[in-house]
Amino acid sequence: MAIRSLNLESLGLNAPLSHAVEVDASDRLLFISGLTAKNADGSTYAPGDMGAQTTRILESIEELLGRAGGSVANIVKLTVYVCDMGRVGEVAAARSRFFKAPFPASTMFEVARLVSSDQLVEIEAVAALPGTGTSHGTAYSSAN
Repeated sequence: MAIRSLNLESLGLNAPLSHAVEVDASDRLLFISGLTAKNADGSTYAPGDMGAQTTRILESIEELLGRAGGSVANIVKLTVYVCDMGRVGEVAAARSRFFKAPFPASTMFEVARLVSSDQLVEIEAVAALPGTGTSHGTAYSSAN
């Protein structure tokens, strides 16, 4: 599996991300829904702590990737939603513990509110997994 980071010097790059990421067409893509930091009972994990919530979310993403036969190194795109852009340093510190070059392409938005008022971060991801192999998850179907 080949993942290649593409960056333009003319855009500058002072963040741990890639301007674009190229993957081999034979790779499987895994789309991870936007996740927030929750405890098993559905309550918010670490209310008020953006860094701890980011870490919890990335740990959940890491677990989902493991079930699909991958790791965070397979993530090619992240979309991060935060409730306070002034606290993105907390998000960046947590991300730095999970990602090494080549970094995924990344977009961050500030939003007024997430599903619950004490949730401060939501992250969705796209990962490129090796093209061969079988699914390790639970299959489901949807009736129309």
